[in-house]
Amino acid sequence: VALLDQLEVQQREVSGDGYPCGLQLKLSCLATAMHRGEPAAMLDIDPVLAQLREAITEPDFTRSLVKRLLLDNSHRVTITLTPDPELNQKMIEQEAAKLAAIKASLSAQDQQTVIKTSAALQQRQASEDDPGVLPKVGLDDVPAMAAPPSLEQSDVNAQPVAFYPQGTNGLSYQQVICALPELQQDQLPLLSLHNRLLTEVGIGQHDYLQTQSWQTRVCGGINAYSSMRGKLDDEQSISGYFTLSAKGLAARADAIDELMASTLQQPRFDEQQRIAELIARYTARTEQSVTGSGHGLAMSAACQGMSPIAHYSHSNGGLLGIQRLKALNKSLSNADAQAQLSEQLQALHQALCANPRQFLAVGEAGQQSAITAALQQHWPTSTNGDNSALKLAGIRQTARELWVCNSQVNFCAKAYPTVPAGHADAAPLTVLAGLMRNGFLHTAVREQGGAYGGGASQDSMNAAFRFYSYRDPRLCGTLDDFDQSIAWVLETRHEWRAIEEAILGVVSSLDKPSSPAGTAKQHYHDNLFGRTPQQQQRFRQAVLDVQAGDLLRVADTYLRDREASIGIVTHSGEAAQYTELCERENIRIHTL
Repeated sequence: VALLDQLEVQQREVSGDGYPCGLQLKLSCLATAMHRGEPAAMLDIDPVLAQLREAITEPDFTRSLVKRLLLDNSHRVTITLTPDPELNQKMIEQEAAKLAAIKASLSAQDQQTVIKTSAALQQRQASEDDPGVLPKVGLDDVPAMAAPPSLEQSDVNAQPVAFYPQGTNGLSYQQVICALPELQQDQLPLLSLHNRLLTEVGIGQHDYLQTQSWQTRVCGGINAYSSMRGKLDDEQSISGYFTLSAKGLAARADAIDELMASTLQQPRFDEQQRIAELIARYTARTEQSVTGSGHGLAMSAACQGMSPIAHYSHSNGGLLGIQRLKALNKSLSNADAQAQLSEQLQALHQALCANPRQFLAVGEAGQQSAITAALQQHWPTSTNGDNSALKLAGIRQTARELWVCNSQVNFCAKAYPTVPAGHADAAPLTVLAGLMRNGFLHTAVREQGGAYGGGASQDSMNAAFRFYSYRDPRLCGTLDDFDQSIAWVLETRHEWRAIEEAILGVVSSLDKPSSPAGTAKQHYHDNLFGRTPQQQQRFRQAVLDVQAGDLLRVADTYLRDREASIGIVTHSGEAAQYTELCERENIRIHTL
């Protein structure tokens, strides 16, 4: 029954926060269509679920499936893969040998052909395409900002509740939120770890296995996270919130609230062996993710001195955080260390739950009374804590670091201090990033430099302007391209068409559609941090009003002749190149 509920949640959920819901539905049907099945049947599984709910009443249903599909249908393929620590070097040598063989086989005429073809390619890359061959969308075509979702506010047991009536297709989404309290210095590094562990350990008298079964029975997912942001006009002044979030069938609203309340009130951080195993798993998974998210890690390293949140992100979720997680994992081979961590996590959890609670619920309009009744039953008036607020030490300084990791490629980043979201220059800086990406960086870093990707962005939360490259074969050349892009902006006459494209790109990202539930949750959390619809409308209009002179002014003010912070993720094979670079640019070398 629980598994069928999970299937129903997956079928009913209206997604679209990552990419359009319609595209997701098409992709979900693709495999069926490729095998000449009926794609529509993949979208409407209600009849199948009804049949399965009836079939599982037969005692031998599952047993017969296992026997027919697994035990009596044995197929086995065994593949043994042995890691080769010298694989990268061997591939480089093989490529060099292959190129040398090709070069040796070329006649003089062949060599001239290669030279001419290369020159023609460079000329083609440097040429400008005729934009007139494509349909044009202009600023006049930009619609008005979408209205915010409707919201109904109330109180349950003297605790505020925000309910958003949205088209959720029979699902309900619930969150309990507490403002992050003032934490001790030794508690901050454990915050993200606590959030990951909270829904993975046992509850009360239930161990983690029993708790997982409980979660599967009543909901389609439960997780905890923390969010932090700076003020609109001051990136050094921050606030944060802890959130426990769950979703499931509307009929399970009461059971979901019971699970959430128990999760917050009785977590089993005394399951020391379970916690040690999870941390070992997190460590391995995080190390493996470096190559896929190296550009984000490089930007985090470059921006670590820009704001308290940037410093926290690098120290806990960035490269320094990965290094600390590895050290913690290694220390947990000691039983005393496991016991100490268990006590620290429990103390941190008590601190997080001390502040007053507030609730967010998203569901169909007719679900409000059932959700309110569930909240009334399972969430008594919260005890009055000290109402303390999270504090992080201010920071605004340059950072230059290079991290040597288990990677076959490079990720480069530069960052310059700029302004927070509430400043008048935030809008032109955001547009400037798009102009530089479209007009210079894509060609220089990707097409000519060979990186998989590259660009620039204005990070208003941390008041920083960032350059980055993704899966990059170069180091020094890419950093030089970042500098040359600044000179290009200041010394080139930019057509209004290019500026308009950059403006439209920003507006497109601001207006990106989301799922009904995602829209409601985003609206609620934006308001927690002072990002009201009125503020967002002002920023959107400021983007639409950007002129060429604004771009030149902010580039000259914040980027010309300014000292940049640098973050690089690379590998030991680049030692000959990065050693000289680090000495010249005063970059500190770290090993992950």
